[in-house]
Amino acid sequence: MKLTREIKTAILVISAILLFIWGYSFLKGRDLFTNYKTFYVEYDNVEGLASSAPITINGLTVGKVTGIELEKSGKLLVELQIKNDFPISKSSVVAIYEPGLIAGKQIMIIPNLEDKQMAESGSRLPGVNKPGLTTLVGEKLAPLQEKLDLVLLNANKLIGGINNVLDTEGQAHLKKSLAELSATMEQFHSASSGLNNIIDGNKGKIDGMVSNFNKVSSDFSKISDSLQKADLGKTAKNLQLTLNKVDKIMADLDAGKGTMGKLLKDDALYANLAKTSKELELLLQDVRLNPTRYVNVSLFGKKNKPYVAPAANDSIKK
Repeated sequence: MKLTREIKTAILVISAILLFIWGYSFLKGRDLFTNYKTFYVEYDNVEGLASSAPITINGLTVGKVTGIELEKSGKLLVELQIKNDFPISKSSVVAIYEPGLIAGKQIMIIPNLEDKQMAESGSRLPGVNKPGLTTLVGEKLAPLQEKLDLVLLNANKLIGGINNVLDTEGQAHLKKSLAELSATMEQFHSASSGLNNIIDGNKGKIDGMVSNFNKVSSDFSKISDSLQKADLGKTAKNLQLTLNKVDKIMADLDAGKGTMGKLLKDDALYANLAKTSKELELLLQDVRLNPTRYVNVSLFGKKNKPYVAPAANDSIKK
């Protein structure tokens, strides 16, 4: 069959119309050869969400936003077009989020896998607004900005106080203090130079003192070793036993035990010793005054004189 020019023209026009419809749908994000489901979500604020914004589930793009309308109640109704391959439950949440600083707002579906009731095309799903990176940064920067303002205010007060202190008189005092500090440092430098000269001049003596100190330290170390090797514990034990014996002897003396104790505590013995000492003194006195009574040498057979007791009150003549 031979096609006429009119038929060819009609086929070309129809093809052009179909191609235009497909291209228009493709630009709007609709694939004519794919089945879609349509859902609606209400938001108080879409935060700049634009039509044809992608819709993702766990990062996978499953559809696009096909329209945003303002309702009489003041809320915004967002139309979502999602492929039939991805079942959406009724309790799934549709969130507006910001994937980055440069990219615009997008739709993210948070599915509820435990819910087995699937949402039908044309139904409404609950929606939420998740804070984006810019919002989170702003929330973090808000308290930081308040602290920064407080720091700047304190810095202004500090600078003001410094300006009040460093007036003309304060600057003069500061210069004077710096000059005195410089003079003090010069004197300290001179003193240190003199000290260095003294040390250099007496270096030999200092070396001798160090050598003597080392020798004394060595001797002390030897003494310490000797003391360490000595049985100080045994010596201390013997000393303690000796002290215990001395304490016992002193206790016996104080109690009047033994000869020494009786000499110290017995008054009668002391009186007898005193009396004996007195009698011995009288005997020695009589021997000195009358030796012939005790020693009598007679060559011619002379009789001995009778003994006469000396007077008790005779004094010893020198």
